[in-house]
Amino acid sequence: MRAAVLVIAGLMVLVAGCKPPQTATTATPRPESGRGASGAATPSVARAPGQVRIQGDDALAEVLSWSLPEVKIDNPARARAQARRALARGDLFETAGSAIPILLALQKREPGNAQDAQLLAKAQAALLAQAWIALAGGDDLASLRFAQRHGSVLRALWPEHPEVMRYLQAVDRAGQAFDEVEAGDRALQAGLLDTPEQGALAHYRKAQALWPALAGVQQGIATVQARLIAQALALARQGDFDAGYAMLARAQRARDDDEVIAAARASIEAARTDRIRRLGDEGMMALGDADLRLARERLAEILRIAAPGDPVSVALRERIDQVSRYGLFRPGQVFSDALADGSRGPSLAVVPHGDFMMGATSGDPDASPDEQPRHAVHFDRGFAMSRHEITVGEFRRFVQATGYVTRATRRGHSIVYDGRSGNFVRASGVDWRSAYDGRPAADDMPVLHVTARDAEAYAAWLSAQTGAHYRLPSEAEFEYALRAGGSGRWPWGDGPPPPGQANLAGSRDVSPQGRRWSNAFPGYGDGWWGPAPVGRFRANAFGLYDLDGNVSEWVADCWHKGYRRAPGNGAAWVNPGCRVRMYRGGAWSSAPAQVRSAWRTAGGVDVASARVGFRVVRQI
Repeated sequence: MRAAVLVIAGLMVLVAGCKPPQTATTATPRPESGRGASGAATPSVARAPGQVRIQGDDALAEVLSWSLPEVKIDNPARARAQARRALARGDLFETAGSAIPILLALQKREPGNAQDAQLLAKAQAALLAQAWIALAGGDDLASLRFAQRHGSVLRALWPEHPEVMRYLQAVDRAGQAFDEVEAGDRALQAGLLDTPEQGALAHYRKAQALWPALAGVQQGIATVQARLIAQALALARQGDFDAGYAMLARAQRARDDDEVIAAARASIEAARTDRIRRLGDEGMMALGDADLRLARERLAEILRIAAPGDPVSVALRERIDQVSRYGLFRPGQVFSDALADGSRGPSLAVVPHGDFMMGATSGDPDASPDEQPRHAVHFDRGFAMSRHEITVGEFRRFVQATGYVTRATRRGHSIVYDGRSGNFVRASGVDWRSAYDGRPAADDMPVLHVTARDAEAYAAWLSAQTGAHYRLPSEAEFEYALRAGGSGRWPWGDGPPPPGQANLAGSRDVSPQGRRWSNAFPGYGDGWWGPAPVGRFRANAFGLYDLDGNVSEWVADCWHKGYRRAPGNGAAWVNPGCRVRMYRGGAWSSAPAQVRSAWRTAGGVDVASARVGFRVVRQI
C-alpha cells in the first residue's frame, strides 16, 4: 500500500505542475522482446532522435534494457484482478506479475476487450507519470538511471506516442547534461575554470541549458566562482589590485551573486587599505636624507594603488617635502603636540638615530631562543617616544572625545590581581578606568586593561588630533629606547638594580596582605605593590621613564619565534591579520628574568590585563 500511496501522490504533483500526457486514446503497444530502450546492446551504437541515452559499459546497458516478461493467462478474470492490484500499488512493468505485462497478455488473448483497453490506458498514464516524476527528481545519477529505465519501457511499448517521444527527448537532454557536468568536474580538477569552450564553466553552462534543475550545475558554477574569488584575493594580497579586480569580474560573470561579490570586493579593499597603510609606515620610517629615495619609492607604490587624494599619500608626500628641506627636531628634545581642543598631547622625547645589537647574548643564562639570534638594528632617523606610559587621564580624554568603547568594557571583565589569593583572576566590571586590583584608578596611573587594538585606536586619535603620525612603537624601537645606549643584561647594566631604579619585584616589597615575592631581586624594594603613578622613578639616558618596570607595554609587532629574517631597520615586523602581538618591558610583578633588556613575550591581540599598558611613538 505504501507504493500505491507514493504513486498517487506523484500523479497529483504531476497533474498540478508537470502537464501530464493526455491518455483518452492509447497507442497500440509494440512489445520488442529482447531489445533495450536504445535498440542496441552497447552505448557505442548511434542513437536515433528521441532515443533514450544509455551510458556506461555492457553491464549498465543490460540494467537499462527491458524486455516484456512472458505471461501465461489461464483465468482472464483472475489475471485482470491481479493487474488491477499491481496497478494500484504502482507495480507496472518489472515482472510477469506487473500490471502492463498482464494487460498486454490479456489484450492478446481477448483482442478488443474494452475493460482491458481501459486498464492498459491507465497503466500507460501511470507509467508516464512515474517516468516524469523520476526525471523531475533526477538531480543525481541514480535518479537519471531510474528515469532512463522507464524510458526503455516506454520506447519498447509505445515508441510513436507523442508524450513518450517528448519524454525520451527530455531523458536524452538530462543524460547530456550529466555528461557536461562530469566534463566540468574534470576541467575543474585540471584548473581550467572559465576557459572558453573547454573550461569547467562552459561545461556547466551547457548542462544548465540542457537541464536547469540539475543540482550539480549550480554546485559546479559556485565552485568555479569560489576559486576565481580565491585567486582574486591572492592577487590583492600580493599588491596586484588591478589583476585582482579583473579576476573578480570573471567571478561575477560566472555567477552574479551580489552578496558574495560584495564581500570579496570588501576584502580586496581591506587588503588595499592595509597595504597603503603599511607602505605609508615604511615611507615614514625611511624618511631622512639618506632614505628619501626609499620613501619616494613607497609613495610611488601608494599612488599606483590608492585613490587620488588618499590621506596616506598626501601625508607622506608632505612629509617627504618637509624632510627634504630640513629637520625640525634635535635629539633629546622634549615637546608635545597641541590637540584640537587646545590641550596638549603626551609629553614626548626625541630618541636619537643610531645602531644597537638587539636580542640576548649567548652567555645570558636566562636567554630564550625566542630572543635570538642577536642582530644589528640601524635607525637612519630618530623618533619621538612618549616619556611616560599613557595614563588613565590621557586615555579618558580620548574616550570622552570619541565615545570609544574598549574591548574590556564591551566584554564586561578583565584580569586583575586578587590580593587575598595572590593570583591574577578574571573580574567583572573592570576596564580602562580600573586599577590593577579592580578598584578605580587615579588619572596619573598607567592605563591598564587595554588591548593592542585599543592602544592603536588611541594612537589613531592622536594622529587625527595633531596632524602628526602616532603609532605603537616597534619592538626594535622599544628595546633600543629601553637600552638607551647600554648593552647590559638589564637596562641599568649587569648588576642588581640600584635604589630607586624602577617599580620592580623586589624581595623587600610587601603586599597590603603581607605577601612577598617568591622570585624577586634580592634586597631591592621600591615601596610599591602594583603599578605606581607614571614618572616616579628615574629617567634613562634618553629621558624616558618606566620602560624597565611599572607595567609591560604593547608594541606593534606580531609574534615571531626568534629573530631570523627580522627587519634590520627598526620597522615593526608584522603579518597581515595576525592575532598574537608582542609586548615588552618589565612590570611591577615581573620576575628578574622578565626585566632583562632582551626579554620578550606575546599575547592575543584582544587580551587585556592588570600588567600591560602602552606608550606611543610619533614620527618626526
